[in-house]
Amino acid sequence: MQNKSIIFAIAILASPILFALVVFPNTFSLGWNQGRGGFLFATAFIAAELIGLKLEIPKKRLLAAALLAAVVIAYLIGLEFGLRSYLVSIAPSFHVLLKDSWTWMWDFIVLAAFFMASLTILFGKRWIRISPAGPIYTAGTAIILSLDAFFPYDTLGPLQYVVPYLVQLDVFLINLFHLGMATSHGNVMFLDGIHGPFALQVFWPSAGVHSIIIYSLVMMAFLLKMNIPRNRKIVYFALGVVGTITVNVIRILSLSIFVLKISTNVNEFESFHGIAGEIMFLPWLFIFLLIVTYVETKRIKKLEAAKNGPNQNKS
Repeated sequence: MQNKSIIFAIAILASPILFALVVFPNTFSLGWNQGRGGFLFATAFIAAELIGLKLEIPKKRLLAAALLAAVVIAYLIGLEFGLRSYLVSIAPSFHVLLKDSWTWMWDFIVLAAFFMASLTILFGKRWIRISPAGPIYTAGTAIILSLDAFFPYDTLGPLQYVVPYLVQLDVFLINLFHLGMATSHGNVMFLDGIHGPFALQVFWPSAGVHSIIIYSLVMMAFLLKMNIPRNRKIVYFALGVVGTITVNVIRILSLSIFVLKISTNVNEFESFHGIAGEIMFLPWLFIFLLIVTYVETKRIKKLEAAKNGPNQNKS
């Protein structure tokens, strides 16, 4: 039977997200720098790591975490009563170039701080080994949004470096499968499909470079807590990198196919572009972590059964 204090802890940690989902549902877009969709996956990470945990949490600690949750809820309400406008107004003072990334960055900063502080209250320093994925995912997203706010488009050279290679791969796949006519120059694709020509310029967030960084942070934290051989950790990490890159290639390819086969209308393209990344990456990341957990749990059970088998026969 699930420990009641753990259930209360999950409910407290999820309460600000559930509040925002009920009161401000229109803010839960999965688009890059367009909403709080990532909050749901951060909550799912935390719930997945805490469910089944056999620890008793004192009521005083639960109450302290609940008070922090109330502060976060107050922040979310405050955004609707002038705080968001204030954040937008001070953005030029910090030389912010993309205000959307700037404003959503603060949401993820607040949520990451709340997760870390609450988990520290609930579990002490052990939280980093008990439930690291959610806090690290939100903190990583906040960092990426800050980079996008201050260094948008192609102004951050190191992150933009790999984009032309991904674009070239996309052009190769389009021509290989005869999806349309495609050429590239640097980070620009020139597409010609059934709706006419279209030039698509790809920058590092759209190419999914941010997802590789976030994956690396979350996966390293996830593997850190798992008691498995180092070689298996390396294999899992490498498989995840390949999978994440594959998801990014599929994302760029899906954007290209939209232009080639469905529409070259800029507004329709932007709507699709807004959801095509996170709606692929976040489920992939969550499913991959579940698969790793399942495989390793099954492997450990087999090892324990093999170890205990001879002893049971002797008795």
